[in-house]
Amino acid sequence: MAERARPPLPDSVLLQVLALLPLRDRLRAARVCRRWQQLAQDRAVWTHVDLSPHRITRRTLWHLVRHRLPDSLCTLRMRGTPRSLGKQRLLSPALLAALRKHCPQLHRLCLTETDLRHVPYESIPSSVTTLELNLCDIPDAWFCVSPLVPPPQNHLKTLSLCGTYRITDMGIQAAAPHLEELERLILRHCIIGDAAMVFIGRHMKQLRYLEISNAYFLTNRGLVSIATLEHLETLCLDLYDLVSLGTVIALLQVLPRLNHLKLGGTCFEDEVLRKIQENFPHCAISHTP
Repeated sequence: MAERARPPLPDSVLLQVLALLPLRDRLRAARVCRRWQQLAQDRAVWTHVDLSPHRITRRTLWHLVRHRLPDSLCTLRMRGTPRSLGKQRLLSPALLAALRKHCPQLHRLCLTETDLRHVPYESIPSSVTTLELNLCDIPDAWFCVSPLVPPPQNHLKTLSLCGTYRITDMGIQAAAPHLEELERLILRHCIIGDAAMVFIGRHMKQLRYLEISNAYFLTNRGLVSIATLEHLETLCLDLYDLVSLGTVIALLQVLPRLNHLKLGGTCFEDEVLRKIQENFPHCAISHTP
């Protein structure tokens, strides 16, 4: 007895499957049949786009912005080429202006190994509230806007910098006054110390989440500086021998909203951490050596 033909998957299911495919497979799926071509071009498939597995050219990116990326795009991930020259650079102010025009709902922009030395910060689309830079090359004062240029309309809430080597104490000092609306700040493998913490505590008063890893030069003085962040709820720190456990306890006492403290780096005895947890039951304390 012949098997009954299975009914085709509904469009809603296929749209979810297509949205999970890598870019190249998503484009190939459009060649299967007319139905799949229509589904592959649906706006729902292009809400979150990850181009980072591919080193695309600026010409390809222009084509995507003009003909593929919909106005409903929310997340865009890209990978460039560090220390690139001329047309090899992935981004330009003109391209970002086109992205701002065609994708007004873009709120998360994630860049990896992208040369931003010739792309002013004010070129970032104003709709972006989350900016993630991984191993990107930016100038020391990238977040500072020239007084001759109208101030950017960016309203960043989340900033993640990983391996952005120009972000040092001086870089944070220059950037902090321009990032006062931040609620989440992540600094990984950036060379910062006490001075950076002072300016974070002075200007970024709205922070709810702060993560700093590999802070080899951070001392008690720097850690005390963030006692002004009264809205802070989560604090993740890699601490080394220059910071004492007493300073950590003092910080817990003055940050009433802190409910999660994650410590790394320096080895603390489990018994000591258990006693601290007993004294601060409102805060979940974890430790990874």
